[in-house]
Amino acid sequence: MRFSLCALAIALGCASGPPVRRFEPADRAAITGVLDRQMAAWNRGDLASYMDGYARTPALVFTSGGNIRHGWQDAFDHYQARYATDPKAMGKLAFQIDSIDPVGADGAVVLGHWELTGTEHAGKGVFTLVVERRPEGWRIIHDHTSASP
Repeated sequence: MRFSLCALAIALGCASGPPVRRFEPADRAAITGVLDRQMAAWNRGDLASYMDGYARTPALVFTSGGNIRHGWQDAFDHYQARYATDPKAMGKLAFQIDSIDPVGADGAVVLGHWELTGTEHAGKGVFTLVVERRPEGWRIIHDHTSASP
């Protein structure tokens, strides 16, 4: 009986669930890296690489200019229609990240400012992004971008 209790205690002590994942400083850096890569892609006129920051899913939500778009393809088509005729017409994009707030271990809300110069679509404003840890890395799953008046 004593052997059975010892064996049970050892078995229960060794049986643990999967390790608990936490939002780490490396996650914050990875999210910042996504936006840095997007900014660099935009500034070299590479719309396809810019869109790599978004999750390729029909569940993506993109809100700007009073419109709500659903899905990666719809967001990409919108950008292509507006900028694809001439990559130089995309101008120069700058982001300023004001905060990255974790939502659990696999999500975060990013708040920041954007400014687009050197194009007829120049402007500035604010954005709120919901990012999610996915198998391919951190990706934007919800983008709400507003222009300043």
